[in-house]
Amino acid sequence: MKDNHTRQAVILLFLLTAATIVGAWGFQILGGYIPCHLCHIQRMIYYAVVPVLAVLMWLILADPGKAHIVRRGLLLVALLMLASAFLGGYHAGVEWKWWPGPAACTTGAGLSGGLPDLSKARVVNCDEAQWRFLWLSFAGWNVVISLIAVGLALWGARRPPQGSSSVSQ
Repeated sequence: MKDNHTRQAVILLFLLTAATIVGAWGFQILGGYIPCHLCHIQRMIYYAVVPVLAVLMWLILADPGKAHIVRRGLLLVALLMLASAFLGGYHAGVEWKWWPGPAACTTGAGLSGGLPDLSKARVVNCDEAQWRFLWLSFAGWNVVISLIAVGLALWGARRPPQGSSSVSQ
């Protein structure tokens, strides 16, 4: 079958990105880690990428002749995951105090004026890493995972060599 690497890339990317967001939920639900404002923004990219990859996976498995469309979709995924890596790097820099974070990441941010009192809710500052493994926080690991996803997406988006004879008959 032509574009075997494209199919493999889509499947691997879907598994990687879905496992990443499920892992984030697991840390939140089972571990009690509360995501900050920047964490939520980073998750938005995964909420967009996972369904896109599900559609691309359906396309490539249902009709391998649509590989050219899937390759274009993988370029979109690569761009989104590059943005995810950038956001994760920005967030990690905020945690390491290399630069300030947005105003919404401070304990003073919140809702007021006729809305429910949220002052008793636990506020998580973006500049305080809740967890680190091998010196990387959740944001730092997001950079690593996102860059792996970019590489996989670009690998899957490349055209197969013209002389390739891997077409099944």
